[in-house]
Amino acid sequence: MDESGSVEKVKVKHQILYLLKMNGQQPAVNLAQQLEVSPMAIRQHLQALQAEQLVTYVEQRQLVGRPLKFWQLTDKAMDIFPDRHNDLTQSLLEGITSVFGQSGLEDLIAERTKKQIETYSNRIDPQASWQEKVTTLACIRTEEGYMAEAIQESSDVWFLSENHCSIATAAKTCSLFCRSEWEVFRELLGSDVHIERVEHLLNGDRRCSYRISAKLSP
Repeated sequence: MDESGSVEKVKVKHQILYLLKMNGQQPAVNLAQQLEVSPMAIRQHLQALQAEQLVTYVEQRQLVGRPLKFWQLTDKAMDIFPDRHNDLTQSLLEGITSVFGQSGLEDLIAERTKKQIETYSNRIDPQASWQEKVTTLACIRTEEGYMAEAIQESSDVWFLSENHCSIATAAKTCSLFCRSEWEVFRELLGSDVHIERVEHLLNGDRRCSYRISAKLSP
């Protein structure tokens, strides 16, 4: 096989992993349609990824015919995506060294939350609508490795979904980081909206997702 063919195979494999990360488990035919390649080619790529222990599948029974394979990422595949927990853990250790105990940890995370709000605020137009702020926030979070999406359900209901947690290890160690994230979003989007976490990685969901809706006028 020539070099261009090898490069193309690697590219398609990465695209498959990206789609499974962004959209969750799905059958080979769906992947083929999105990547505009044949189902047979997709199945070959999936078999190769399975051999590398990067994907696996679950079977779902259909009303007619054989069960359908729904492909999904393995835990090993998560290592491919950006992870910033090492830097964060280091910051925590440095903070705890100077300020001890639970209150010290809370102070450290509160300071990080404050700095996040300041940094994000410099990039978000305060005069923008809350819907525009959600879109900008998704772009910022994607730059930080969260693979975020702003999804509109209606004019008054949006979802901010993060398909990857770039500080997952730290969040598993200390749930205060998850609370901090919610506080950052609430501060940036303002008092005109209600924010509800509807998916949570630490609860076994494949991602973290927030439902953002306009508050009803009194």
